[in-house]
Amino acid sequence: MKKAGVTNEDVLNAEFFEAIADIEREKGIPQNYMFEKIEQALLTALRKDVPDSAEAARVVVDPKKRTIEMYIEKTVADEVEDPTLEISTEEAKLVSPKYKAGDVVRTPVDAKKFGRIAAQAAKQVIIQGIREAERSMIYEEFTSKEHEVLTGVIAHIDERTGAVSINVSSNSEYTEAVLPASECIPGEKLREGGYIKVYVVEVKKAARGPQVMISRTHPGLVKRLFEIEVPEIADGTVEIRAVAREAGSRSKIAVWSNNPAVEPIGACVGPRGQRVAAIVDELGGEKIDVVNFSEDPRDFVSAALAPSDVSGVELLDAGGRSCRVIVPDSQLSLAIGKEGQNVRLAARLTGCKIDIKPLSQFST
Repeated sequence: MKKAGVTNEDVLNAEFFEAIADIEREKGIPQNYMFEKIEQALLTALRKDVPDSAEAARVVVDPKKRTIEMYIEKTVADEVEDPTLEISTEEAKLVSPKYKAGDVVRTPVDAKKFGRIAAQAAKQVIIQGIREAERSMIYEEFTSKEHEVLTGVIAHIDERTGAVSINVSSNSEYTEAVLPASECIPGEKLREGGYIKVYVVEVKKAARGPQVMISRTHPGLVKRLFEIEVPEIADGTVEIRAVAREAGSRSKIAVWSNNPAVEPIGACVGPRGQRVAAIVDELGGEKIDVVNFSEDPRDFVSAALAPSDVSGVELLDAGGRSCRVIVPDSQLSLAIGKEGQNVRLAARLTGCKIDIKPLSQFST
C-alpha cells in the first residue's frame, strides 16, 4: 500500500530517478548527462503539445527533490503585446487575485494529459542518451589506445573477403573492429574464438559509433610487442630507434642503450632467446633481426645488413642518405637477401639508399 500523502506521481517519479541511478551504476553514464537529455526531450514534446505557448513552456528535472515539473510560464501585463509569453492582468487574476503586472504566472501542465507523451519522449531519449554516451565513452577509451597493442577475440572470419571481425577490449570498454585482409599477416592461420593481438592505428568517429582501425602488419606492432616483452625497453634503458618490416616474412629493429652496462641486443633477445622467440611466435614465425643503432651512418648501415658481414661502407653524399657497401663475395647473396629483401629492409631502417658491391670488384 502507498503511504498516506504519497501520490501515484510521487511513486512514478521515485521509480524514474531510481532507473536513472541504475543506468549510472550499470553503464557508467553520469546521471546529470541523462537528466539534461531528458529535460530537452520533454521540453520538445511539451512545445509540440502547446504550440500557442511553445516559447513559454518550461521543464525542470530536479534530482535532489526527485521531481519533474512541467508548466507554462507567462508574465502578467496590463497590455499584452506577445500572447505567447504574456498573460493579461484580467486572466491572471482569475488564477489568483494577488497577481499584478510584472508577476510571473506558472500554469502546471496536467501530468495525466501529458503523461503518455512525456513517458514516450523520456523513453526515447534514455535509449538515445545511453547509445550516445556509450559511443562517447568507447571513443574516448580507444582514442587513448591509438598506437598501442590490444588483445581481442576473433568473432568472425569472412571467407569471401578474408576480413576478420574482432571484439577488442580496453579496460571495461568493448567494441567490434574489423581487421581487413590487407592488414592480416600473409599466410597466418586464424580461427574463430581465438585470441589475437592487434595494433590500433587510428580511431575515427562514425555514424554508427567509433571505428577502430587495427592492423597486424603495421611496424608499430613489432615495436609495441618488444616494449611489452622487454623490461629494459619498458623502463627506458633500451630504446627502439627504428623499425622496418615486411609482415609475415622479416622485420629489422634498431636498438640503443642509455646504460653502457646494458647490451641492447642481448636485452631484446633475452635469456636463451626467450624474449624475441615469444614475439616471433606471436607474429606467426616472422623472422626478426635486432641490430645496434649508431649515429654514424656507416656503422648503422653495416649493422643493418645483418646477418651478412660487411667489409666497408662509403658514403656517397654529405647527408649520409646514399652509400656504397662492399661485402665479401661469399656474403653478397646474404647481404642482398632473397628477392632483395635484406638490403631493402636495411635501406628502410637506416633511411639510406644502399648500393652493394662484391669485394672482388675492388681487388687489385
